Amino acid sequence: MNWLVETGYFAAAVVFILGLKRMSHPTTARSGIHWAGIAMVVATLLTFLHPQIDGRYGLMLLAIVIGGGIAWYSGKKVAMTDMPQMIAIYNGMGGGAAAAIAAVELMRMSDNPGLIEQHGSLALWLGVLGALIGAVAFSGSIIAWAKLDGRIKKAVHFQNQQLINMIVLGLAIYLGVVIAAVEPSSSLVIVFFVLALLFGAMLALPIGGADMPVIISLFNALTGLAVAMEGFVLGNAAMIIAGTVVGAAGTLLTQLMAKAMNRPIRNVLFKQFGGASGAEQGEIEGSMKASDPMDAAVQLAFAERVIIVPGYGLAVAQAQHKVWEMVELLGERGVEVRFAIHPVAGRMPGHMNVLLAEAGVPYDMIADLDEINNDFENTDVTLVIGANDVVNPVAKNDPSSPLYGMPILNADQSRNVLVIKRGQGAGFSGVENHLFYLDHTRMVYGDGQKVVGDMITALKTL
Repeated sequence: MNWLVETGYFAAAVVFILGLKRMSHPTTARSGIHWAGIAMVVATLLTFLHPQIDGRYGLMLLAIVIGGGIAWYSGKKVAMTDMPQMIAIYNGMGGGAAAAIAAVELMRMSDNPGLIEQHGSLALWLGVLGALIGAVAFSGSIIAWAKLDGRIKKAVHFQNQQLINMIVLGLAIYLGVVIAAVEPSSSLVIVFFVLALLFGAMLALPIGGADMPVIISLFNALTGLAVAMEGFVLGNAAMIIAGTVVGAAGTLLTQLMAKAMNRPIRNVLFKQFGGASGAEQGEIEGSMKASDPMDAAVQLAFAERVIIVPGYGLAVAQAQHKVWEMVELLGERGVEVRFAIHPVAGRMPGHMNVLLAEAGVPYDMIADLDEINNDFENTDVTLVIGANDVVNPVAKNDPSSPLYGMPILNADQSRNVLVIKRGQGAGFSGVENHLFYLDHTRMVYGDGQKVVGDMITALKTL
């Protein structure tokens, strides 16, 4: 029976990897999710056959019913605009589960020291490390969820913040070493977990909204590593393989997100972004020139090529369906329309892609930065909806700017630029957007959904 379970775990892990691979392309992503889900169901069912379960099926079924019920209900009810916070909280649950497994095993070892020899010293060290990483991912993801959901309104900073964070982390690591090398007493284990959870929360508190894609992918990587380490403790092949793959993918994604912002990961975690004052930024030539939905609609209607650049403001306004309705009207007039997606647009990796897919935008109309950036110079109109820093030309030409070096979408190279924006405020970085002051840029102020709706009305009259 044990051979059957282990073989089944290995097969489930292989299917999970194949599912993850299919998630890398929009056209196969849905089936990839189904594959990975089936693999997890098979692995869960195989657990009922594991010799060490010893007939404790009642608690397992209760946990499955409660957890599955909550996940099914929340998954059915969540709005697409709230997807980032759902991803954050679900990711945190994975880290929390890994930390809970470690807590149970460490407590068992404190009550029965003979289990240490049974598991082995390497497993004990990996268990402690996985506990630390999982607890940090859990509490950090909870804070990320609270920020994305608007329950924590702004980044939290206080005096000597990074020093205090390092002291908390240092104490947690010290206790972890004592637990692994000397004795896993229950009191030390409890204090160790409290410190680890505290560090995760304190790590995420100063992170601002623009850095959320990076921090979410980082916590995802930590969750995967924690699961893999606890899988080693339990001797569970499915956990080891799946956790390692998720950890590796999350680490790679974190690096890509940080590169897209031209910021080392350490700066995201330990340094406040932006905040340059107007004096530091110098004088801006020109002025913002307002337009209205009717004039904007006329420009779009008589253009040949249009590129739409969505940003977080699109998600806030929930304007994706109106945007697609407008694009369909433009298509009927023979206008070629494409969408340009910056890697860190929104509040999670792929945030804009998810919103556009939910609105029904075909995948072949969506291009990333590298695919579309050279096409802006041949574009009649670029329509920017709710994006700011990712189209700011100072990232290319002002070495003193906090944004300098960050790859941006070359919207400024278009013949005309329309910007739909609620007001005249700067982006998250605090840097004024020079794109808004260019001679060929027009600002259309207002709520994104309402403005696009007015543009649709105007298009129908032309």
